[in-house]
Amino acid sequence: MIQISSPSSVVPVSEVFRFGSPEYLVKIPAQSKFGRETRGGGELIGVSTVTAETKTLSTYIQDRIDEFSRSQKDVARYIVDHLDEAAFLTAEELARRAGTSSSTVVRFSQALGFEGYPELQASAIEEYRATVGGEESGGRMLFSFDHSEFEASLGTDHSNLEETARKLDQSQIDEAVAALSGASQVVIVGTDQMAFFASYLRHTLSLLDIRAEIVTSTAGPSLQRLGRVDEDTLLITLSSGRSHALLARAMKLAGHRGARTLAIADATLSDDVKKADMSLYFSSNSPSFLRSNTALMALVHALAYGVYSLGEGEHSDRIRAYKLK
Repeated sequence: MIQISSPSSVVPVSEVFRFGSPEYLVKIPAQSKFGRETRGGGELIGVSTVTAETKTLSTYIQDRIDEFSRSQKDVARYIVDHLDEAAFLTAEELARRAGTSSSTVVRFSQALGFEGYPELQASAIEEYRATVGGEESGGRMLFSFDHSEFEASLGTDHSNLEETARKLDQSQIDEAVAALSGASQVVIVGTDQMAFFASYLRHTLSLLDIRAEIVTSTAGPSLQRLGRVDEDTLLITLSSGRSHALLARAMKLAGHRGARTLAIADATLSDDVKKADMSLYFSSNSPSFLRSNTALMALVHALAYGVYSLGEGEHSDRIRAYKLK
């Protein structure tokens, strides 16, 4: 039996975890020790502050998100939103994707009660394989990890589209489309690579005669456009990975001026999503050195098509003229 002491930052309320094939659920009965069988056959003992009956590793991380440091939260968000990718990354690769250090990944694993990252990764792999191999995916994996880089990239983007569609519900889409259709003006905030998608979303909305402006930096002209936000504005933020400080600033301004807000992000636990009136998730998993934006592009198209469908007769002439150019 492998014994570890509880992390100092965790209140020692005892619970027990059970990971094991073929089940991937984590059972946490109240007032019992946090335990996990390691690959060597031992049992890992730790503690947690969560009291619940049955959870997955992802759910357990979400329930404890407020206990972690800022850097650890980046790791937590990445694992929760990109389990199928994170399960097969080394600590160094996961740290790079989450924008932090490998030592933070190790400390995060220990804060959860694991001996180290390999034990956390083993549990993530169990959950991932049980999920993609179960009823949810028809008993087969969408892609494997032993083919060419080209196939891996295409296969991951296929998975990203399915994951995005799976995590969005109709009420979220309807609310976002209605907000876009009824806004007097739209201000879209996106920095770095998200600046391109902010510009593209503005382009698609302009075809539908919706006035939109973009804020892509802290330069004077961008801040002037942000300063025009009022109660009739819909503020949209686009983020991938850790949010830029400009997005937090924009959200705060929108709150003061009574503007509605829509956060489009690849992290369901991001600060922008928590502060926004509405949110839409996209999956950005990638085997490459860059995050994938395939699902984000599809989401932008879907929003534009939803707005178009609400007033097809009104927009048809403008779209026809555009296509003839």
